[in-house]
Amino acid sequence: MRITTWNVNGMRAALRKGFDRHLDAIAPDVLLLQEVRALPEQLPADWREPDGWHVLWNPAQKKGYAGTAIWSRSPIETHAIGLTKADNDEEGRLITATINGVGLASVYLPSGSSGEHRQLEKEKWMKAFKPWADRQRKAGKPFVFGGDLNIAHTPRDIFHAKSNEKTSGFLPHEREWLGKVFESGWADLVRADYDQLLEAGGDVASRFGVEGEGIEPDKHGPYSWWSNRGSARAKNRGWRIDYLLANESAAKRFREAHIHRQAGLDCSDHAPVSIDLEAED
Repeated sequence: MRITTWNVNGMRAALRKGFDRHLDAIAPDVLLLQEVRALPEQLPADWREPDGWHVLWNPAQKKGYAGTAIWSRSPIETHAIGLTKADNDEEGRLITATINGVGLASVYLPSGSSGEHRQLEKEKWMKAFKPWADRQRKAGKPFVFGGDLNIAHTPRDIFHAKSNEKTSGFLPHEREWLGKVFESGWADLVRADYDQLLEAGGDVASRFGVEGEGIEPDKHGPYSWWSNRGSARAKNRGWRIDYLLANESAAKRFREAHIHRQAGLDCSDHAPVSIDLEAED
């Protein structure tokens, strides 16, 4: 099972920029989307319910804003939205599904970069998210959640670490919170696989897009998001804020990970991130 997470930075714009071509090349079995920024009825007719896909949309109530979705090649067994049954998820931040016995969630953590009011909203969401994650981790089945968490965990996950220490997305308490998520039993599959490949002398450029002038693979990357300012995209001066995290049961089935940098450069400001899981015995 290939699971891909992708913040598309607007589904309508991504479709105009080659989304379909990259989707075919990546060939996920499950696609976790964030920042779709559209109601299904605002999309071209053949993308509301794409041929060959079972689709769940969780758009924000505010048009042109946020929103998540899950696409699956296999039938979707169960699904839910929001962090709790009482959460109507007005911003379309979280959608959960069960597919082939695997629990999956597409998560779009709020950004705090636009001001203090949004940082407070982000921290409120972080506080509520941890209990949700604990429940899923203990649900008694393989579970993977993926998405844009809007936090880089360590200096290796952000090229300009020192100058961003007071920037939302790399604040000390945000990084500590994410570390506690990992420590609670969620495996950061991309980081683990990258480090193993690097230690073995493997090709981190082709698998994870870690290349470029001034890039030292043991210090920099991999990255999944690049600012549109300056030459960050061209020079690969990025952040890793898009994750695929697995509970113990799912991590046992993990095979390898990929970051599809070119798809991000072509279609979004985020790259798709994929993991492959072995079929259940």
